[in-house]
Amino acid sequence: MASVVIVVLRDVMRTLHVLAGGAWVGGSLMYLLVITPAMRLAKPSPELRAAGAAMSALFRRMVNICMGVLLISGVYLIFDRLTTVTVGTAYIVTLVIKVILALTMFGLAIFQAQEARRPLQRRSALWRTAPQAILWLGVIVFLLGAILTGLFEAALLGTRF
Repeated sequence: MASVVIVVLRDVMRTLHVLAGGAWVGGSLMYLLVITPAMRLAKPSPELRAAGAAMSALFRRMVNICMGVLLISGVYLIFDRLTTVTVGTAYIVTLVIKVILALTMFGLAIFQAQEARRPLQRRSALWRTAPQAILWLGVIVFLLGAILTGLFEAALLGTRF
């Protein structure tokens, strides 16, 4: 019975981890490639500015939730994977790089949220480039996650890299 609970918990954590990452990175793609260009094409109006501010606030809230889910599920998955099977050096190095890049994303998101509270003319140049950096880091983190899955499966089968 306990092993069934562990398997279900592992699957729930993986699902939450992938969904939170997908929502954040997919939302960033949508925001940067669709919403922002569409807002720039439209005539500025009080209603459009209000809608843009509401979208930003809602997206920020979603990102905050995603960061919490990613932290909790990520810590669980790290301990689960590292205690399930002996993984090689390639797995550990890839995992460390993934964690560093993910934490960099979190830092940029927190910085961007803080900067958004400042008047537009007082925001730093990083505030403007942070969304693109977060998106690219997110894509790389997803790639590293796929590599980690392959390395873990290879370790389960006894293959070394």
